[in-house]
Amino acid sequence: MIHPTCGAVIVLALSAVLPAQVQSETGDRPGWTLGPLKFAATMDVYYSLNFNHPGSGLNQLRNFDTEANQFSLNMAKFTVEHDPAPLGFRVDAGFGRAFEMINGSENTSALENIEQAFVTYKPETGKGFQVDLGKFVTSAGAEVIETYPNWNYSRSLLFAWAIPYYHFGLRATLPAVGPVTPGVQLVNGWNNVDDNNSAKTIGLTAAIAAGKVTWYHNFYTGVESPEHGAGRRNLYDTTVLAAFNSRTSAYLNFDYGADNGLPGRHARWTGIAGAARFELSRGLAIAPRAEWFNDSDGFSTGVAQKLKEVTLTAEYRLRQGLLGRLEYRRDWSNQPFFDRGSAPAAFRTQNTLLAGFVAYFGPEQ
Repeated sequence: MIHPTCGAVIVLALSAVLPAQVQSETGDRPGWTLGPLKFAATMDVYYSLNFNHPGSGLNQLRNFDTEANQFSLNMAKFTVEHDPAPLGFRVDAGFGRAFEMINGSENTSALENIEQAFVTYKPETGKGFQVDLGKFVTSAGAEVIETYPNWNYSRSLLFAWAIPYYHFGLRATLPAVGPVTPGVQLVNGWNNVDDNNSAKTIGLTAAIAAGKVTWYHNFYTGVESPEHGAGRRNLYDTTVLAAFNSRTSAYLNFDYGADNGLPGRHARWTGIAGAARFELSRGLAIAPRAEWFNDSDGFSTGVAQKLKEVTLTAEYRLRQGLLGRLEYRRDWSNQPFFDRGSAPAAFRTQNTLLAGFVAYFGPEQ
């Protein structure tokens, strides 16, 4: 069952891209045929060994490799889209642990299987101008929800705890001004289709391209508490991505967030992450990552703590559209936060070893 709001988006999207090409039997009304569509799909599964052997069976602080010491399905997803000419649409639907976490804050389980659903308008004479209306993933962050475009299998602390997953509303990409491609968004808020107040969140984005380096900026500000005007949540997210050559790339990601929406509480969170990818030979690559995250008020993780993690991922492309990853990760906290055996919040470190397999097909592979 699809949520009525998302259903309306899909119906509008389909009607927007069905050109009038065939006359009806009476000859006085146009019939409709479906325009060219693009399809893609991905599925990934993993086995994660947690050396703390937590009684909860969970890898803490993780998105989306949360299941410890067992095989698990992270995601199975199907995508259909029509390139805007000038109207188009995109729908991403699926299931798995990732979808449960993405839509965990919604009030209805009907949205659990929809990652994105939006209509696009891109006029031919717009010089790159594009508008999307519906549910779409956030512009913030150095990583994405799907596994295969990322360099590591597990997501960073910043992806899991510093930024939103998605928004519902309006997103516009504006014509480039020299090396700068700006954008603006007007959305309901963070991770909600139905807003919990009458205020709206504003997003400002910019991508600055300079040779082999691209610098991304994202700023979101808006009221996220149930009461309008009860305080604002602000996020500044920036990533510098450098592609040194066809085999070596690196990025540096920084986040600063603040939330004043709770009476007498002014929460702050800050983090920085860096990663690199080295292609050693055809099909074989390694990707180290390190980061630091300060949840000084416990707003994100539930405990006031400073966190660090290091990850080393080895990737082997078995064939086109199929890859395997072997990953070691160590997390630290300055507080006893991690479960160990039957004792909750008993340890300051967590070590995991993960093997994941990802299959995908479509234009993005």
